[in-house]
Amino acid sequence: MSNILTRQVRAVLETEGSSVADLLVATDDFVLECSSSPEAEVLVFELEEQLHQIHNEVIDHSSLHHIQVFLAVLYHLRPILPSISIISSWFDLILRPALREPKLPVPAVNHAKELVVSALRKDNDGHVDKITEFRCRLLDLYLLDAFNEGSGEDILEWAELDDLQREIKTRWKSNLEDILLKYGQERPSDLMTEINAHFANPASRLQLLILINLYTSVPTFQSFAAVLATHPLMSSLLHSLLLDNSFTSCTIEMSIFVKLLPIFAVEASEALKSILPQLLSILAKMLCWRERPRRITPQSPEEEAVEEEPDQDTGPALCLRDDLSWQVLELSLDGMTSAPSPRHYYTLLYYLFPCNVLQFLKSPVLYLTQNKVPSPYNVDWDAVFDEQKVRSKSETLLKSHVCHPLILWRDASDEISSPDFWAGYDVARIVTESMMLDVRNTAQGLRERYATRDVTTNHHSFGEPSLSGSDDGRKTPKHTLDRSEGETRLISLEDMIATSVALKSNLNVKIAPAAAQWPTSLFAASPSSPPSADSESPTDAPPPPPLDDKTPPHIAQAISGLQREVLLLRSELNFELWLSRENVKHIGRLYQSRTLSRDAEVERQGLYNKLRKYRTQVAALEAELQNNKANASSTKERFADWNTELQNKLSDFREQKKKWTKEETILRTADKQAKALFEAQGKLLAEASKEVFGLQTQIKESQHKIDRLHDYEYQIEQHIKVQRLWDADFSKFNDRGEELRLMKTQYKQMEMRLQCLHESEARLEENARVYRRQIQALEAQLLQEKRKTEKASRRPEEIAAFVAEKKRLMDANAHLLEDNATLREEIEEITAMVEVLRGQVSGRKGLVSDPRASPILYG
Repeated sequence: MSNILTRQVRAVLETEGSSVADLLVATDDFVLECSSSPEAEVLVFELEEQLHQIHNEVIDHSSLHHIQVFLAVLYHLRPILPSISIISSWFDLILRPALREPKLPVPAVNHAKELVVSALRKDNDGHVDKITEFRCRLLDLYLLDAFNEGSGEDILEWAELDDLQREIKTRWKSNLEDILLKYGQERPSDLMTEINAHFANPASRLQLLILINLYTSVPTFQSFAAVLATHPLMSSLLHSLLLDNSFTSCTIEMSIFVKLLPIFAVEASEALKSILPQLLSILAKMLCWRERPRRITPQSPEEEAVEEEPDQDTGPALCLRDDLSWQVLELSLDGMTSAPSPRHYYTLLYYLFPCNVLQFLKSPVLYLTQNKVPSPYNVDWDAVFDEQKVRSKSETLLKSHVCHPLILWRDASDEISSPDFWAGYDVARIVTESMMLDVRNTAQGLRERYATRDVTTNHHSFGEPSLSGSDDGRKTPKHTLDRSEGETRLISLEDMIATSVALKSNLNVKIAPAAAQWPTSLFAASPSSPPSADSESPTDAPPPPPLDDKTPPHIAQAISGLQREVLLLRSELNFELWLSRENVKHIGRLYQSRTLSRDAEVERQGLYNKLRKYRTQVAALEAELQNNKANASSTKERFADWNTELQNKLSDFREQKKKWTKEETILRTADKQAKALFEAQGKLLAEASKEVFGLQTQIKESQHKIDRLHDYEYQIEQHIKVQRLWDADFSKFNDRGEELRLMKTQYKQMEMRLQCLHESEARLEENARVYRRQIQALEAQLLQEKRKTEKASRRPEEIAAFVAEKKRLMDANAHLLEDNATLREEIEEITAMVEVLRGQVSGRKGLVSDPRASPILYG
């Protein structure tokens, strides 16, 4: 089957007119065959080898048709392809070039993305380490290989590229973002873990923040936002926002947290309460932001000698604690760094926790100390935050927001412990209601609520600020694009930023030409470059500076500033898109409420009309009732006469009825008796039939039990016999055990006796040794005496005494030798008996019994 499929793949790749649909059908059939085959791994391995051969021989990477066909085949083989194959082989061969190709159709690009995501998703095939490495590699590619807006080197490199290379880099980065975001929606915890591992590097932090900003803007992010609330990545984001000094990164993080706060309030309110003190400390940092002035680039040697102006921040430098392993991100882009605007951030915190926010602004250091929030620096909180500065900076925010109602009903502790008032709200409602706490939005809402009939005029006045120079918004705008004479007036970046700020104020504003944010000296040509012939025209842009290794400082500073503005505008656009989406959701809910209210009003008007109709009917019915009462009085008199006549007839009918009743009673009694007799007989017959049927059924049901009972009785008899044999054998076993115990006792006694005999033998040997020494001494004395007798004559009395003593000693020695021989014989007998007993006992454990006496082995 794999050979047939590969032949079709080769034919489709070599022939442009071949049917790709038939190839994909054959691929699906092969997947079904492999899923039901026990040799699926072998078939897949053979197919992959053949596809590698086709890729090396046939595939032309410059042909979009080849890439589309090959990606389609791999996409349909996705259910059976192992993840290690996609990661190790196909990613570098076909997927990575396809993700970089700008001219590749969207379906083929989607196939490549889905293959990469499927490889990341298959974590149950025994290659978890490889998948983890591949996930880390994808993030490294996004950070190091894709275009980075926060890198000055990438900006300079981008300026040197042609249009095709820019499209390649743009497509590569967007595809990597799509893959990471799609995988993050399926496996949020894994993606957050990988991002947190790379977040420790300050050089990658800005790029990761852009990715997180996109990730939190995904429509399905709310479903897994609770994972981020308890993930270590949240701690990293809090540390970054509190400790980093980069204006761009902090601005992007502020927009991220503005989106996270209402989502956490709905999905993870307890986690949000636990990080509330840290969120408030971040608010204090934004209020006490250490601004740095614009650095003026020297244009002459005289200006280079001028000492630079000191920073506006003259406070002491703060050093992080030694146990806090965090690398601070300093200024990511050159130029002036103003303080990030905490207005939206403050509005949401004030809406969710008004009492805690006010208590914190009243005394930040005391609040953080009471909530046991440790200072990340080597000094305490009172040296980190200037309370007087926090109060002065927050005064503008306090004055620009209306009073929250919960301030009168709760305090800070009740706000944390009591049920949340937003428990039943959705994200859109929290966002919209928090925005209405801002005085500017409140004024706009009140004007729209109490608007006059001139809806068009009001909408133009409040929704579209006039550019004419008057405040009524009814004059024609002055700043327009003049295309009448073939010329177009260009709007600079400064004008665009100023107009955006004015439009966001939701008020009738007067737009004046904005002051030049960038000095013209920054964009002036370098002194070494010759002046252009067309430079006198005000509409012509200056020629681009040469992007060599020695880029002029003013050009680098200008690029850095524009770079920061682009990042901020993109972040702001992302936040505005998310905010508009949430507002649309809230508008839909309000429209539904308005529809329900309108339906209720229509229903109420209908009920009022029905009430008027019912009142008319009641009046008509009361008039009809009076007529009916008059007719009833006359009818009552006629009824009395008619009643007397009927009483007479009734008495006659009663007499007849009594007779008929007696006959009916007699017949009913007889009928009841007969029916009772028949019912009794029927019941007896039914009970008898039921009993017979039950007995037959019971016999049938119990027959196999009876058969088994006979078998059990036979088995019980056999078991009783075996038990008797077992009891007899066990009694023998006990007897043998008792005999063995007695033999052991005797054996112990013999050992003790043998030990005594050994001791006696030792004593006798010692005595014999003493006697032998005495005998030797006496023999020596005898020899000396003999020698003396040879020399001189002795007396007969001494000789007789000496002979008697010698005879006595000889008798004692003979007696001892006999006793010694007797003891040796007894010792040899005892030793033989001990050896016999050891032979009987050796090789057995426990009680000694004959194995043939067991009824189990020899029954």
